[in-house]
Amino acid sequence: MKDYIYKETLANFPLAMAYVPMQHFNGICDNLEEAFSDGTVFPELNKPFTGRRHCKK
Repeated sequence: MKDYIYKETLANFPLAMAYVPMQHFNGICDNLEEAFSDGTVFPELNKPFTGRRHCKK
């Protein structure tokens, strides 16, 4: 494995960049017990982890 030596300090790089798409309020879940188990009362934010990427090739 090759070792990389950076000549610049990490202070010159940005910490992070975020992309947050616009979200529209469509209401809350009718079943609050199910919403509690999902971790959100907003149906559009319920995105269960499937263990794989979700992208089209």
